[in-house]
Amino acid sequence: MTAKAFDTEITETAEALIGPWRQPRQMLHAQTYDAHASIHDDATAQKLGFKGGTIEGPTHFSQFAPLGARLWGQGWFESGCLSAHYRNACFEGEEVQAILSKPPAGASQCQIQMVKRDGTEVLRGTASIGEPHAATALETRLTELKPLADPVILREVKIAQTSKRQAVRMAFDQTMGDLYPFSLRQKLAVITENSPYYSSADNPWRKPIIPMEMLSVLFQYRSKDDPLPAKGPAVGLFADQEIRLVKGPLFVDDAYEVEREVVALSGSRRTESAWVKTRVFDKTGTMVATMLLNMATLKDSYAPYEDEYRRLYGAGR
Repeated sequence: MTAKAFDTEITETAEALIGPWRQPRQMLHAQTYDAHASIHDDATAQKLGFKGGTIEGPTHFSQFAPLGARLWGQGWFESGCLSAHYRNACFEGEEVQAILSKPPAGASQCQIQMVKRDGTEVLRGTASIGEPHAATALETRLTELKPLADPVILREVKIAQTSKRQAVRMAFDQTMGDLYPFSLRQKLAVITENSPYYSSADNPWRKPIIPMEMLSVLFQYRSKDDPLPAKGPAVGLFADQEIRLVKGPLFVDDAYEVEREVVALSGSRRTESAWVKTRVFDKTGTMVATMLLNMATLKDSYAPYEDEYRRLYGAGR
């Protein structure tokens, strides 16, 4: 008999599973990339129009884990998928709630949403398990993108660019670099939904497993060793993210390899976006997980943006 995955108090209605109100912790105040502070630093975020350092999007994935486990059991940890469009930033001290709408009979995919106390929507998307039988939220979103016109920051980034494979692992006390200046043990001390599955072998796989929000850290922490040829320094943020377990879970201190491919480029009034698909392989070469990430770079954070735009395209934007 293994431990129960979560003790989270879940409200169940005829239509949905609803988690408790939580206050996620911000652990990226000291994050740096391109030798400068990030959107998670209060001063940097305020210069760009945010009220403070934002909580990184995948932090919110932890609040959906008990809901997925309630709905799908062990299968959630082995082939679960969260696919989310981040709608509004969340800041430390704010309370948020995860809502999972029950799927139709026989379906393996459903809608998810996270809201603040005042009703502001933090994210929306889909949760699913197993082989995909319907397009996820981000697979659908990819078909609706506004193409990137007149790129400046991403002008040298091309679709189908693929990185070399990188070896990655996550131990309990391993600090995950400049991008993630904390360890798994430090995260587990403040994670919104903890589980004995994360810190002990008291689970069906007899090894500690990595929480879904920390899979984002594992997959990204060496990304700057083989970066995209984007112009900088500039500040980016996660605008969309999907993590899919193919043959999960992934385990603490196990060796993996990751490779990244640019699968789309898109743009908005404020951002230039590179959509990157990360594929993750175990030591046998089997693909065990994927991540689709829209890293949206803020045009206003790139100091020479207007000058370079005029030089490249002959007029102001």
